[in-house]
Amino acid sequence: MLEVRDIHSYYGKSHVLHGVSLDLKEGELVCLLGRNGVGKSTTLKSIMGLVRAREGSIRFRGEELMGKQPFQIARLAVGYAPEDRRIFRSLTVHENLSIGIKKSQGSGRQPPWTIERIYEHFPALKKRQNSKGAHLSGGEQQMLTVARTLMGNPELMLVDEPTEGLAPLIVKDVLEMLAAVRKSGVSILMVEQNFKAAVKVAERFYVMGKGRIVFEGSVDELLAAENVRRNYLEV
Repeated sequence: MLEVRDIHSYYGKSHVLHGVSLDLKEGELVCLLGRNGVGKSTTLKSIMGLVRAREGSIRFRGEELMGKQPFQIARLAVGYAPEDRRIFRSLTVHENLSIGIKKSQGSGRQPPWTIERIYEHFPALKKRQNSKGAHLSGGEQQMLTVARTLMGNPELMLVDEPTEGLAPLIVKDVLEMLAAVRKSGVSILMVEQNFKAAVKVAERFYVMGKGRIVFEGSVDELLAAENVRRNYLEV
């Protein structure tokens, strides 16, 4: 579904990604792990066109994304849930979801996401549908961010640091939500720092260090790679 090959991305003259390559198959939930500042979020932004990769190739269902604008990539059925959530704090939950509606040129393999379907999958949001974004808890804001992204009917969702700053009990709820989204037919590439949380939902892992992929493997392979966890994940 997604093929990233040897991409190099920059912020100004600062070379951030040094030949990053990764794959995601249809139906997978894959996690990109690593410490702060190693290029994880930049990888997602490069895929989404928010940061322009200068070299390499990014293909979604065989179509080259390099050079496309973010809105063009979104119309191909790629969704992006940013780390800072970016909900509209002065608008209600229902209004935030309504703003998320956009046309998609996806395959139509899955039934479309409507506000009614969102409320079926996210009953907590249905209860808070008339509450303003500013009055939601951190976990509810994260749930709303993912739900709003689903309103664009993505086949692939890029999710950046979904558990950051959340209490352990709320982390559990957010992870269960992402697992349910994947089960609904949406493939997910997730960036995360919380290794213990990620292993509960992800099927495969990439570990990043200083703008490069330093490990690729399954849960069991990552658990066995003590040197990788010690050098690139543990604080």
